[in-house]
Amino acid sequence: FTATSSSSASAHTVASVIVAVVEGRGLARGEVGMASIDLKNPELILSQFADNTTYAKVITKLKILTPLEIIMSNTACDAGSTTKLFSLIREHFKNVTFTTVLRKYFNETNGLEYIEQLCASEFSTIFMEVQSKYYCLAAAAALLKYVEFIQNSVYAPKSLKMRFQGSEKTAMIDSSSAQNLELVINNRDSRNGHTLFGVLNYTKTSGGSRRLRSNILEPLVDAETINTRLDCVQELLQDEELFFGLQGVISKFLDTEQLLSVLVQIPKQDTIKTAESKITNLIYLKHTLELVEPLKAALRSCNTPLLKAYYNSLEDTRFGIILGKITTVINDDARYTKGCLNMRTQKCYAVKPNINEFLDIARRTYTEIVDDIAGMITQLAEKYNLPMKTSFSSARGFFIQMTVDCSALPNGQLPSEFTKITKMKNTYSFTSPDLIKMNERCQESLREIYHMTYLIVCKLLNEIYEHIHCLYKLSDIVSMLDMLLSFAHACTLSDYVRPEFTDTLAIKQGWHPILEKIAVEKPVSNNTYLTEGNNFVIITGPNMSGKSTYLKQIALCQIMAQIGSYVPAEYCSFRIAEHIFTRIGMDDDIETNASTFMKEMKEITYIIQNANDKSLIIIDELGRGTSAEEGIGICYAACEYLLNLKAFTLFATHFLELCHIDALYPNVENYHFEVQHVRSSAGNKEKIAYTYTLSKGYTEEKNYGIKAAEVSSLPSSVILDAKEITNHIAKQILHRQKSTPEMMKQRAVYHLAMRLVQAARNSRLDPDSLRIYLKGLKKKYEASCPAPGENDDHQ
Repeated sequence: FTATSSSSASAHTVASVIVAVVEGRGLARGEVGMASIDLKNPELILSQFADNTTYAKVITKLKILTPLEIIMSNTACDAGSTTKLFSLIREHFKNVTFTTVLRKYFNETNGLEYIEQLCASEFSTIFMEVQSKYYCLAAAAALLKYVEFIQNSVYAPKSLKMRFQGSEKTAMIDSSSAQNLELVINNRDSRNGHTLFGVLNYTKTSGGSRRLRSNILEPLVDAETINTRLDCVQELLQDEELFFGLQGVISKFLDTEQLLSVLVQIPKQDTIKTAESKITNLIYLKHTLELVEPLKAALRSCNTPLLKAYYNSLEDTRFGIILGKITTVINDDARYTKGCLNMRTQKCYAVKPNINEFLDIARRTYTEIVDDIAGMITQLAEKYNLPMKTSFSSARGFFIQMTVDCSALPNGQLPSEFTKITKMKNTYSFTSPDLIKMNERCQESLREIYHMTYLIVCKLLNEIYEHIHCLYKLSDIVSMLDMLLSFAHACTLSDYVRPEFTDTLAIKQGWHPILEKIAVEKPVSNNTYLTEGNNFVIITGPNMSGKSTYLKQIALCQIMAQIGSYVPAEYCSFRIAEHIFTRIGMDDDIETNASTFMKEMKEITYIIQNANDKSLIIIDELGRGTSAEEGIGICYAACEYLLNLKAFTLFATHFLELCHIDALYPNVENYHFEVQHVRSSAGNKEKIAYTYTLSKGYTEEKNYGIKAAEVSSLPSSVILDAKEITNHIAKQILHRQKSTPEMMKQRAVYHLAMRLVQAARNSRLDPDSLRIYLKGLKKKYEASCPAPGENDDHQ
């Protein structure tokens, strides 16, 4: 167990979660039970839910857990009878170890017994939740049995935190969307921090960064919870003293969850290693508990409900009780220090004198040996007249080190009594037979010290277990505060704004948070507006005009708002999304034998099967992997299906024919990205200048594909040929359908009705302003209703 306070990215990449998955058989097929425990964090998470045949929920949950190992029963995995769930998980998690366990270990009765035995008393409400959830109980039984087997230790009774997680409380983002949006991993280079996680991650503890990661992958769906978080962030932004005070305390915390995890495991065999790690852990625990008071002091003057609740949780007397018990046995100045020798000394003198006289004697012996070693090295230095000093490393114990030029040594050689010589530049490290013997004696007396200290520590820990729940609370508070501080920190670096939650998606001048980190100057910002009445936006524009970036930006802003962060915009309001779907990117996947087109079809099928009225759907081109007519057909059909939902959909396309769907469906809006044509100084070449600004209507650009080809180094003869053929085909295609006056009137009525409903629901205007607004609506309506005899395109 190493204590690191820096939350480096590498801290998350090491998987340490073990998951057991079991599925019902026969009629109960599709009912899935899961149990997972993190070897670095003693929390057992149980979940059971019904899934459809695509098993999207299981795969998504597993992707978020990033397991080290997945356990399934042999009946699901044996050749010849593999279940669909098993093959799907195999396909998605190629690098994860699979372990098959006999079906008999998936036993719900044992699962319930395990839970009764190990669950910390404060979490015992879980019984009510899981009593009839047989599948998650069965998974828990197999998991705990397996973990105790591989860890060679048992969990202390009544020491585990347990919770049941249904699949309601969070928004669902499937794994391919998480990948497309680069939420936690950058697609070009996985070590690169240009991800949403990278933009928001200013956490100081590993618990905080784990929390941030899981929140980004599973945003909240409850507006009240989100607003309590936003209130905290707002207070942290307004009160500098609170912000810096908290940040100072939080950064001193070690990894509390990992610490707990080692504390609650009781090894089956006592070895010197387990003894040493338990002593270290007790010192870390003391270090952690001593931070409770400073943390309370930092929170004392806060006003928001959540921070106040945290302050009250820290008032818990049990922190004092545990610390009191520790300080009766452990020295006041035993604390976490850097450097292995320092830490070794701390462990040696951790227990107070006069508690165990044999321990005191062993320590005196140890001190004498260490003094002898120092004396011996001083003598050797005088004897050979060389600048030797005592050094220590955990691998070699004590050894001799000196920095000296090779020419100063007789014959350029060290005296013959020295062995194990290593040389780095001018620094020699070596030892002598006497020193090796001394080191052995030293280790011997250390072993004795550790053993006696360990017995005292174990006794102490047994008294602490009953109060352990408050430590789970502490670790929860620290990781949450760390994440909120991180949001506030990210805000101060950019002008983010607090989001509101309504039934409208309205972003005024929003920009892409990751692009802002990469780009030299601030990205061009754009507006977004979707309501129940205009819930479908089609976006057109030439290649490279900014369509994909704009779509991703909306999804990222939505996620940021739903985790309680501020959002990169001047003003924003969101409708809470229960699902976020994306269909972006065009890669074929050789591994799963899917062509670009098949992959597109799979993704859109997934969206159509799972989307509901509360979804946010982002589709960046569809139907490009096949011929144009079929592509347009598929696009049109998919749009018509999605138009029947109240989901918010943004659809970017190069098929301009699709834009005319607005004549049939009044809830469709067309937007396009503008480009300007600039003549070069020579006057013969035309260049495209991208403005990256979104405007109403569809793009007027013609043949921009050919223009893009001109810029590349395609031979001019080919381009001229392409232009001719394109013009020829364009003439053959029928002229665009025009809207009839009847259609336009219907559309105008629809828009008026929608705006009135919107005003009735959300308006905060006073009567006079409202009157003016309604008059404006009336004028707009009259203007967009065609006068008899007119048959032109409407505005």
